Amino acid sequence: MNNWYHLETKDVLARLKTDPAQGLLQDEAQSRLAEYGPNELIERGLKSPWLILWEQLTAVMVVILIIAAAISAVLGDYKDAVAIMAIVVLNAVLGFTQEYRAEKAMAALKKLAVPTVKVRRDGHVREISARELVPGDIVLLEAGNLVPADGRLLESVNLRVQEAALTGESEPVDKDPIPLDGKDLSLGDRRNMVYMGTVVTYGRGAAVITETGMRTELGRIAEMIQTVGREPTPLQRRLAQLGRGLALGALVIVAVVFALGVLRGEELRLMFLTAISMAVAAVPEGLPAVVTIALALGAQRMLKRRALIRKLPAVETLGSVTVICSDKTGTLPE
Repeated sequence: MNNWYHLETKDVLARLKTDPAQGLLQDEAQSRLAEYGPNELIERGLKSPWLILWEQLTAVMVVILIIAAAISAVLGDYKDAVAIMAIVVLNAVLGFTQEYRAEKAMAALKKLAVPTVKVRRDGHVREISARELVPGDIVLLEAGNLVPADGRLLESVNLRVQEAALTGESEPVDKDPIPLDGKDLSLGDRRNMVYMGTVVTYGRGAAVITETGMRTELGRIAEMIQTVGREPTPLQRRLAQLGRGLALGALVIVAVVFALGVLRGEELRLMFLTAISMAVAAVPEGLPAVVTIALALGAQRMLKRRALIRKLPAVETLGSVTVICSDKTGTLPE
């Protein structure tokens, strides 16, 4: 249920089967913990460092370079082989570093979770681990607290909450338990709700927990981060197309040069080595490194402006954006 803000506090308490003065009984809290699970963000589908490195080394252009380096080594041209492999390693290190750092976005979200929280249980105020919170728990909030889960306010005294982590609003929002009208209100307009990961900047209050863990708004964001599709960018598609074209061209060169040499009566081994050398020479070994370095520099400049790029090729895609949709109030200037 996501329309808790519509209801009177008594109706919210009735649906969650809890008492605002006594809180949940410990046995009931344990039963709900078994039903809903711990109040924590769960990491799913994050790529391991080895998988990130593997993806860097299996791009079409990189595979062609590795093959070219191997052929150069077989032909005894060790300088070219070492130079090409150095480019491959540089390209892989730059790409790996950027993507591995971006994969830590989930870890950054988990830091917004709260270690302990004050709740009413069995008629007493006690401090428990935030992991043990369940829907129906009555939590006490005061200035400086991180909100441990999503909840509906029951009472507030000059309560203000900084919700920039969720809504982007730069100013703290005044909170009040009064029910709200209107359908599909945005998070920033739900003045009687508090959300996991936001910060109480002033006043105090009490709220009944409505959602925990991955069912919170922060949990939904975490889920989106982990399940978002990984579509190739225009740059990746063009590089893959170029790689396939180069591979096909190299094969054609090898076949044509080898066939012409054989027809002219040249030695088979000599013509084979000549054809392979020409194919290797046709590979632009510096292209992947140049592209990666250019994108990495762009990503670093954007990071200084607090824009985290998860995948380097997205820098080029972002440069093609013509329309950005954003809520102006409190986020963008007039």
